[in-house]
Amino acid sequence: MIDQRLFTESGFLSLGETSERIELFDGSLHITPRGTPRHQHVSASLRAALPPAGLHILGAVNVRCGTDRITIPDLVIAADIDLDEFVVDASAVRLVCEILSPSNSTTDQVLKKHYYAAAGIPWYLLVDPKSGTMQLFQLDGESYREHSTAAPGVPLRLTEPVDVSIDPADLLPPS
Repeated sequence: MIDQRLFTESGFLSLGETSERIELFDGSLHITPRGTPRHQHVSASLRAALPPAGLHILGAVNVRCGTDRITIPDLVIAADIDLDEFVVDASAVRLVCEILSPSNSTTDQVLKKHYYAAAGIPWYLLVDPKSGTMQLFQLDGESYREHSTAAPGVPLRLTEPVDVSIDPADLLPPS
């Protein structure tokens, strides 16, 4: 059982490695179940579609977005990082991606989007595995503005931080 008092980053990190998906939101622990097999399929397909381009493409890593804010995005593209550190600082993150799940879609679309913008992460990709749509947001000042969208058969074109065109249909499991 996890004590639900306010946690600091050091208290959060003292939990150590766990099989649970635990995030730290302004001193509160946020625990969500693992994604569905569809979610996992989309995540693996997306990672496979992205060229490394000298960057780290990582799934489900701890990202420090501010004081007592550590999220676990579904996918991260980051520059120079220490691969042995438990937390990746947002300053190294070039793009963060969340794949919507029924259990946390509002968190991804509102709270985490705000956290990522406040942390200065330049690009935010939101993938809806049910509809097969993708929305790419670019940081504009202190918030994100929609840069482009894609749907099955209509590819999403990224030029930063990697150069790639992704058709959402290629991310979805076979029907």
